[in-house]
Amino acid sequence: MDQNEKIRRLDSATDKARAREKDSERLRVEENVFDVPTLKVLYTLSNKGIIKALGGSISTGKEANVFYAEGDNRELAIKIYRMASSTFKAMDAYIMKDPRFTNIRNNRRDIIFAWTRKEFQNLTRAKSAGIRVPEPLVAEKNILIMEFMGEEKVPYPLLKNTHLENEEAKIVYDKIVEYMRLLNKEANLVHADLSEYNILIDPADTTPIFIDMGQSVTLEHPNAREFLYRDVLNILRFFSRYGITDKPEDLLSKIQAETT
Repeated sequence: MDQNEKIRRLDSATDKARAREKDSERLRVEENVFDVPTLKVLYTLSNKGIIKALGGSISTGKEANVFYAEGDNRELAIKIYRMASSTFKAMDAYIMKDPRFTNIRNNRRDIIFAWTRKEFQNLTRAKSAGIRVPEPLVAEKNILIMEFMGEEKVPYPLLKNTHLENEEAKIVYDKIVEYMRLLNKEANLVHADLSEYNILIDPADTTPIFIDMGQSVTLEHPNAREFLYRDVLNILRFFSRYGITDKPEDLLSKIQAETT
């Protein structure tokens, strides 16, 4: 297949993805996703055989859109940080004090490119620590390509949308706490935005999957403890509906313990 045909296929897939969105606000946001520089990166990734076909939208966040895609014998999730409308000033608190990114210039382009690399690195560290996360595959400018977490083009449900019995909820809670501990002690990271909105649940075995780790910071970050405490409060708030009544200080101790 020549390059022009690949470009036509990507343009066609993009048009179909846009057509699926009937909500005018979502359509407006997606118009900001596929700017010319982003399309050029997508074409390059297509020419390399990384992307075979781009599908529909999986989710729309404050800074990025996630799309389903087909890769080389595997399903992909493609996260595209919006160059035109990302609230990059909100990223400052998470990236400018991160010792891994001390030389980033304070402009939208550099911050968004660094944020994409940061999420790739965070997911890599989390996966190496034994936490279930989407496997990161490629980070190129404002595009992050990951393993698709779902079945038959449908993503796994968020924790907030998953019905759990009390016994199941306790098992999921314990696994999340263990993941938080591994993230802290093995990956040297704090998620910094952990809640029922950033955890998927695999319906096959109710395993939690941490997602959206762009804002995750190392323990050396001056706000790491504050972010960890906020994560703890979010998890306890959600699971309180299942009768779980751990105190924040006790949960912090579990997370920061050397062994379980």
